[in-house]
Amino acid sequence: MSPEPRMVEVRKNVLKQNDVIARALRERFREEGILAVSLVSSPGSGKTTFLERTLTLLRPNHRVAALVGDLATENDAQRLARSGAPVKQITTGTLCHLEASMIQKALDGWDTGKLDFLFVENVGNLVCPSSYDLGEDLRLVLLSVTEGEDKPLKYPTIFNSADVAVITKMDLTAAVDFNEQALDRNIQAVRPGMQILKLSAKTGEGMQEFLDYLHKSQRLRPQAASAATSRN
Repeated sequence: MSPEPRMVEVRKNVLKQNDVIARALRERFREEGILAVSLVSSPGSGKTTFLERTLTLLRPNHRVAALVGDLATENDAQRLARSGAPVKQITTGTLCHLEASMIQKALDGWDTGKLDFLFVENVGNLVCPSSYDLGEDLRLVLLSVTEGEDKPLKYPTIFNSADVAVITKMDLTAAVDFNEQALDRNIQAVRPGMQILKLSAKTGEGMQEFLDYLHKSQRLRPQAASAATSRN
């Protein structure tokens, strides 16, 4: 007998349990007034550089922190710590993605109620993370101009599960002969109406527009019912 039905059943159970924890995390974040933002991308998209720049720019006026997923090393967490923001590494071992239970465990002992923004940098992968809700309010999918314009067509699921596409390394557009219009068409073909933000963490181009988007999202995020009740 083929083992496939059993594998499918196990996967469904894992995803169901993940969704239960993710819902609890989302409720917690909303009660505490935190905007939780996750970042997904291929390796080499500039995700860590982008997040370091974001933390550095936000930290003077906002309470920010980050969780960083990686298969083995703590290199990304060490880089992000240069921003001065609290950072925790989540080492996944053989897992190619973060799960809600990992976020829940990593937050043990943190007074998250003092945060305005919590960023979660997922493992560099455009396949596995698409199925796992982490309780975030926003999921950003990053794509650098050095990766080619057809990434949305190759990995449509991650673009469909994300809220915003962030195009990084815009300072290299001319050097790599990047076709900006082709990428825009491919994103819209996969996810019509998807918002696209274009920036360079190195030069700062587009970073203010991204921060404005974050602040707008923070103001507009849904509030938990219990939190609304407590204010009445």
